[in-house]
Amino acid sequence: METFETQKVSIVLRPIINMENKERLIEQAKTLFMRLGIRSVSMDDIAANLGMSKKTLYQLVADKDELVEGVVQSQIEHMETETQCSCEQAANAVEEIFKNMQMSASQYSKINPMVMFDLQKYHFNAFAKFNAHKNSFMLSVISKNLIRGIQEGLYRPDINIDILAKFRLESMMMSFNLDLFPPDKYNTLEVTLILIEHFLYGLTTEKGYKLVESYKKEKKK
Repeated sequence: METFETQKVSIVLRPIINMENKERLIEQAKTLFMRLGIRSVSMDDIAANLGMSKKTLYQLVADKDELVEGVVQSQIEHMETETQCSCEQAANAVEEIFKNMQMSASQYSKINPMVMFDLQKYHFNAFAKFNAHKNSFMLSVISKNLIRGIQEGLYRPDINIDILAKFRLESMMMSFNLDLFPPDKYNTLEVTLILIEHFLYGLTTEKGYKLVESYKKEKKK
């Protein structure tokens, strides 16, 4: 039978997770992963950048897999908040696309092209979490934009929303395909923006096309 004393010892020995330190750890790991790729950054590197001992680091996360999963969750929450703000602030479906292009430019300029490859190959749970976000939230945002554009007379009414939403979703990931677009030859952000623009031109009515051209001119100023 467990005595009060043994209970007391087990409570004392259990590490207390400092949430502020864990948030700092996730933010620092996110910065390093995005800049250098996930596989290139060791737990030693992260601890050194934080001025934290590895013992303290491993009180906050069990291993690198758990840390990567935490980083992915943090990035998902950030992206969902920013995307929702863009959708709510946009005056129309075309402006919504342009706002999301600006957001992509801000985010993708900081992302090492190896991140998605590393995530898929070495961190199954984190990649599954990202895929769930992609196939639910991101797909929903694209579908709603297509519906909005049709209702506003900016997109062709004959488009197949289901097929085009999935096409757009998968084309978003193409820029991270290292076989198609090796980073020594292609810029990930440039590829992303070209694919978005191509997709948009294929959707628009004459009214929508004029609006796209107007936003492009405004963007160049």
